[in-house]
Amino acid sequence: MSKFSEALQSHKFVVTGEVGPPKGVAIQEMLESAELYKGRVIAVNVTDQQSAVMRLGSLAVCHLLKDMEIEPIFQITCRDRNRIAIQSDLLSAYVLGIENVLCLTGDYVTLGDHPQAKPVFDLDSVSLLQAAVQLQQGRDLAEKEVQGFPKFFLGATVTPGANPLEPQIIKMEKKVKAGAQFFQTQAVYEPKKFEEFMQAVKHLGVPVLAGIILLKSAGMARFMNKNVAGVHVPDNLIEEMEKAERRVDKSIEIAARLISELRGLCQGVHIMPIGWEKRVPAVLDAAEL
Repeated sequence: MSKFSEALQSHKFVVTGEVGPPKGVAIQEMLESAELYKGRVIAVNVTDQQSAVMRLGSLAVCHLLKDMEIEPIFQITCRDRNRIAIQSDLLSAYVLGIENVLCLTGDYVTLGDHPQAKPVFDLDSVSLLQAAVQLQQGRDLAEKEVQGFPKFFLGATVTPGANPLEPQIIKMEKKVKAGAQFFQTQAVYEPKKFEEFMQAVKHLGVPVLAGIILLKSAGMARFMNKNVAGVHVPDNLIEEMEKAERRVDKSIEIAARLISELRGLCQGVHIMPIGWEKRVPAVLDAAEL
């Protein structure tokens, strides 16, 4: 059993972090960023070709984190692999000692740096969860027996700020039925709305980690409001960032405040620093975590 799953099952308030593999093989900066998480978070997500941009593979980086004694969460998307490759990567992850898996459909290729690429989407996030569960039962998607039984701690994502919210809840219910054991959310900036979401999904009884994206500027906040579905940064936070004399300090303060407000509403937070990994310890200190 992974430490991450043990922490959630013991009802502790947990914190997860995130690293993005580089576009290339220069890994030192990424590993230094990952080192900052040691002793501060329970596990670290490794993104999988995030935003459909070609990068070093998530599975390889997860293995590197294991070598550093950092527990990884293997993000795996359906965009770039058919069901044969996906199942093979799941088995490979388990053999490498990687149990935590976040199952994603994946961004469309037109958003990335290879818009001419052919997307696969043989599976989606729900059928990917089903495939992982079936492997744990000793069968692949072709109903053939596999030798040995992998064991995963399976997660999925949800957007609590979506409007309308009902389709997200329906999809979340499908993911739980398919095998999701935890959820990490899209960025949350409105704790009151998040509380309403948590009440709406209370019946599912599955741990939810609220997403925290560090605001780097007022311009970044406006960009997310315009371009990221289901994310809304309130005007008061944009104004705070705009008026701040020390932008980094204000970003840390806002993130810590959000964490404190969310702490009684869910079972943890997932911090997505997007290049600001070195700020995460200060955020956790400010939030008294």
